[in-house]
Amino acid sequence: MPQCEMCGAETSSLTTTKVEGAELELCDDCSDFGTEVRTTSSSGSTKYSTSSSDGSSSGDSSSTGSSSGGSSRRTDMFDDMDEVATDYDQRIRQARESEELSQEDLANGLNEKASLIRKLERGDVLPSDGVKRKLERRLDISLTEGSGDADTDWDGGDSTTTTLGDVVKRKDD
Repeated sequence: MPQCEMCGAETSSLTTTKVEGAELELCDDCSDFGTEVRTTSSSGSTKYSTSSSDGSSSGDSSSTGSSSGGSSRRTDMFDDMDEVATDYDQRIRQARESEELSQEDLANGLNEKASLIRKLERGDVLPSDGVKRKLERRLDISLTEGSGDADTDWDGGDSTTTTLGDVVKRKDD
């Protein structure tokens, strides 16, 4: 007899349900925690629908998995973001000193606290987006390493042989 993948209860019928991105075979009680997965036989696409206990659908269906690029990966919000340069602290200090400003003068010019400038120049904190823009404008510097194709160095193909098991250190060893 099959078991529910969430609670472990043995039941005669399980429902394929998507819970936080994972498709699980769940009993009727646990299937309320996610969205029921239905496969339409005509198009072969997977549909997700929330259904009430009487079996009616709310009509909140959306199709998934329509990637047309073959080997291209999904883009996310982090692809468009520039990374703060690793030497941002040195860039800030050098630019401030070249303009012969004290940390307090720079802080006043940016309407920020002098302690923030000290922490930034020590590399203790990363600048927020607003502070980064103010510093770049005031000191005429760039604090980013740029976006672009930073992950083209890693192809993620079959050439890598390192697995998670090679990296993780187990407690029981």
